[in-house]
Amino acid sequence: MGTTIEYYDFFIYGTAAALVFGEVFFPNSDPLTGSLLSFATFGVAFIARPLGGVVFGHFGDRVGRKVALVTTLLTMGTATVGIGLVPSYDIIGVAAPILLVILRFAQGFALGGEYGGAVLMTVEHSPADKRGFYGSWVQTGAQFGLIVANVVYLIVGSSMGDEAFRSWGWRVPFWISVVLVVLGLAIRLRLEESPEFTALKKSNDIQPAPVIEVLRHHKTEVLLIAGAAVGNSVTFYVAAVFGLSYGAGQGFSRNQMLVVIIAAAIWVIIASIFVGAISDRGGRKTIFIVGNVAIAATIYPWVSAIDSGSLALVMVAYIVMLTGYSMTWGTIGVFFAEVFTGAVRYTGLSVGFTIGVIVGGAVTPLVLTKLVDSYSSAIPVVLWVAGATVVSALCGIPLRRADRADKVGPAIDSLAV
Repeated sequence: MGTTIEYYDFFIYGTAAALVFGEVFFPNSDPLTGSLLSFATFGVAFIARPLGGVVFGHFGDRVGRKVALVTTLLTMGTATVGIGLVPSYDIIGVAAPILLVILRFAQGFALGGEYGGAVLMTVEHSPADKRGFYGSWVQTGAQFGLIVANVVYLIVGSSMGDEAFRSWGWRVPFWISVVLVVLGLAIRLRLEESPEFTALKKSNDIQPAPVIEVLRHHKTEVLLIAGAAVGNSVTFYVAAVFGLSYGAGQGFSRNQMLVVIIAAAIWVIIASIFVGAISDRGGRKTIFIVGNVAIAATIYPWVSAIDSGSLALVMVAYIVMLTGYSMTWGTIGVFFAEVFTGAVRYTGLSVGFTIGVIVGGAVTPLVLTKLVDSYSSAIPVVLWVAGATVVSALCGIPLRRADRADKVGPAIDSLAV
């Protein structure tokens, strides 16, 4: 629930950036430049995510998972509501995009610490033989957040005229975040601390400087995780953010593309949970690698379906491509968490994952929007996604499970992970 709320806050920004931010905050630019500038502010959050991973990872590994998760939720909620209150460029001039960038940075900072903490709180509470299954539920928080964000925009957009939506209607989803944050806090404040972290404190096995420990002894693991996370991030933001604007450019309405993305996100939820459960029987690494290869093989049909103008083909193409994505997303949290021991797991997972996200997600909508316009072709999209997912598959191969049997299940040979 908490992760759903955090991702809802994060994704409504992406939807607004694709639909209205260009004209609201950069009205003096031509439509293409406005879209590029809007996506640039979208990317600011990714720069902040590694910093959030370091800071919240430090406190998560020293003070506790619960404290870090409550703080990330409060930070994200405050920033999100603030974005909904920022006046337009026409009212306060250049101060508007500056405020937008600052608040977007705060969103990214919070999400940088959210993911690792949510994964660990679940995995470290789970039975050893069901961590893939329970861990996959945390992964679905991203899709639930995306669904809620798009449903809210769909309802708001359908209940008013286009002029009203662009004037003030786009702000409503940001204001709704107040209610969601209160709900999330009510849940998280009732959680007990992770049993594994509690055991670490009792045994006095807490690292005084988790970041230093990770940088000294786990640099290779962090870099491999970063590379392995790139393809997943690229695929998601191509499908959920770039696909929204690209589909609109190919003649589909905003509501049509939102419905497609919502339906695809529901499929990812179902498929990810199934994949997570299967991974508990062995083969997490194999599933992850095969999923990346599957994405590379299906990105061209996805682009071709959007170019075809057929909504039915677009729906099928989304489901097919995101099946491969579900294989990576349903396993990625536990697969990466198992690389580190408990004392540095929050920091190692958060830093590695967020670096991969910044490389894969920060520039993807911006770069692809520019490349598609420059070459009048979607081939750059195919090459971008295929290249990223192949790199991720290759980086996933050397990753090994931590060799300490008391941390996240028994140590096993890496080929069986």
